[in-house]
Amino acid sequence: MLINEHTKIAALLKHHPDALETIVPLSPDFRKLRNPVLRKLMAGRTTIRMAAKIGGCRPEDFYKVLAPLGFEAEGSPAATQDQAEPKHNPKPEYLRGIASERLIHFDVRAMLASGTDPLKAIQQKVHALKRDEVLVIVNNFEPVPLINLLEKQGFRSHVQVVDQDRIETYFYRLTADREPKKEEDTEVETAVDPGDWESLLKRYGNRLVELDVRHLEMPQPMMTILEHLESLPEEKALYVHHKRIPVFLLTELKDRGFDYRIKEVQDGPVYLLIFKNNSER
Repeated sequence: MLINEHTKIAALLKHHPDALETIVPLSPDFRKLRNPVLRKLMAGRTTIRMAAKIGGCRPEDFYKVLAPLGFEAEGSPAATQDQAEPKHNPKPEYLRGIASERLIHFDVRAMLASGTDPLKAIQQKVHALKRDEVLVIVNNFEPVPLINLLEKQGFRSHVQVVDQDRIETYFYRLTADREPKKEEDTEVETAVDPGDWESLLKRYGNRLVELDVRHLEMPQPMMTILEHLESLPEEKALYVHHKRIPVFLLTELKDRGFDYRIKEVQDGPVYLLIFKNNSER
């Protein structure tokens, strides 16, 4: 199997049963992958590059230990400056001395321990956050995928290690920053090509799972779609009825290994066809 820094950890584990115990020794942080709940929640969202940042190592370290299992590294650029920086930086000036009432703490450790994915609840907290408030996610690992997701929504972040079982991640917007664009005002960076819409509909035929989110208020459409994708069989596609093109969702789909097609109807709804990348061909 060819791998690079964008390869998901879940793909490694799926390809070879010994991959888990091969990468765990790279960092004490990776021991959490032995927990089936954490493994299910994180492996599908975390790339080798993200994992290397979490564990304080390099993608090249992954390539080296995985080579005996038959994994072959594609040509990869040298470690970026971002990866070379210390794992945890000093607290930003904006957060120093901030009033306690502006800190909204949300401890997700119990949810993880019970096998519940906290993403939906976190997004609800984000949606309810006031402009001058700071969301503090309490966890026992650095939530790199969540950091990447919320940075795309206009947030800055800071990770503070309290002890081995408590890691606090601060999400905030500087008052001088430009207000984040609303989803409907954001340009779609990924090209939308409906050219093969009909052929894909025929390809999946009776393997379509329909979902209508037009009646839901933000951020429920995105959360509902992601929940359905968690249990969607690889041989099926999700057919979504939406009110608008969900820009933030499109980025998350790419990170989770899904492809999509969009069909817009003038003065009408938007239709999305979402499927696994490896299912199209």
